[in-house]
Amino acid sequence: MEINEILVIAMFLSFIALLFTGIPVAWVLGGIGVIFAGIGYLADTYFDTITGLDYLTLGLVVNRLYKIMDNWILVALPMFIFMGIMLDKSGVAERLMQSMQELFGRVRGGLAITVTAIGIILAASTGIIGASVVLLAVMSLPSMTKQGYAMPLALGTIASAGTLGILIPPSIMLVIMADQLGLSVGDLFMGAVIPGLMLGAMYIIYILAVGFFKPDAAPIPSDAKPITLGVFLNVMKAVTPTLLLIFVVLGSIFAGIATPTEASGVGAFGATLLAAYNRKLNFKVVKEVVGGTMNTTAYIFAIFIGATCFALVLRELGGDELIESFLTGLPFGPYGIIFFILAVIFLLGFFLDWIEITLIILPLLAPVISALGLGIDGYGVVDNPELVWFVMLVAMALQTSFLTPPVGFALFYLKGVCPPNVKLSDIYKGVIPFILLQLGGLLILVFWPQLVLWLPAIAYS
Repeated sequence: MEINEILVIAMFLSFIALLFTGIPVAWVLGGIGVIFAGIGYLADTYFDTITGLDYLTLGLVVNRLYKIMDNWILVALPMFIFMGIMLDKSGVAERLMQSMQELFGRVRGGLAITVTAIGIILAASTGIIGASVVLLAVMSLPSMTKQGYAMPLALGTIASAGTLGILIPPSIMLVIMADQLGLSVGDLFMGAVIPGLMLGAMYIIYILAVGFFKPDAAPIPSDAKPITLGVFLNVMKAVTPTLLLIFVVLGSIFAGIATPTEASGVGAFGATLLAAYNRKLNFKVVKEVVGGTMNTTAYIFAIFIGATCFALVLRELGGDELIESFLTGLPFGPYGIIFFILAVIFLLGFFLDWIEITLIILPLLAPVISALGLGIDGYGVVDNPELVWFVMLVAMALQTSFLTPPVGFALFYLKGVCPPNVKLSDIYKGVIPFILLQLGGLLILVFWPQLVLWLPAIAYS
């Protein structure tokens, strides 16, 4: 084994080992890059090796960082984050919960269906996982407990519905993926609509099935009221402003009227107007939203900086060629390699956040997918259809990372707002069926790529 291959493997092992020390990920990534650049320099100087690394390599990081900060697409990140946090503070979700609970009140499992439906709407308007999970838990868990819902079903529904925001556009994860692979944000947004709605529908079907086969797990409330025209109108009144905002943001992108960056600004402004309409806009709210936007954006860009340093050193060592040769050499065939990659990403999601996987692993896999010759039909319209489809598979796999221990962030967000009597083991039991549903949805996308590519093709044709 050559020195460069040894160093590439050592970089990955060092990264995994240091994750368990509690050191911030951005520092781990950047620090490993600097350390291994120094190791390469010393090895070439004193041991007559040729790694191609020295401290001048790190000088290239400055140019890479300038390109990141000069990237017009990434301007959409703080705007979408602002939009999500502002909607969280606007009182929209509370109005939706009050009205939709009456609509589904006479259906067994109706409250859980309401939570899922609101999760879908929040996903298409906020995309902030932590905010969605916490908000759904605070609003619905007391009511579900009072109605006698089985605790695993209640907790699993809240956690899974809250994570839909990472997949359903406008998703900040899809913005970063598009930037890393040079794909159209609009293609990824449109490609994610059907998979996201499909996953939400699978959740609802599962809840209905639980209510049918285990009535005690999802009871009908004793005070459920019949559905009247007034109830329906209340629901429409509560839903319309949020749906209008979603339509303006996503519709302007899909119609080609606005770029994702421009649409993100419109979304941020629209969310502010909604907060004002609900009489929730004041100096305290603005301060919290701006502060939250700054903290989340800084967290993401800090990892950007560390991942840029790590990835640059890794590529200088030939890490991308090593990974490509390993994967293409597997005796599984093209789809066998796809399944192997998705399995690895699923397992990595147990320990890594989606940001690290997106910034480090995904760019290394793109050449492999392009070289497989899958022949995915983009209808002559979608550019790089194989990559667009593969990104959707990765996005679906990464969504499970929010629900899988030990680093499932949705689980810890939920635990943080649950009553003390709710154990973490209860949450684990609750999310298992939904993880299996997500994996089932992933299989559907593998065998039917048209579910991803049909909408972008129709839109552009």
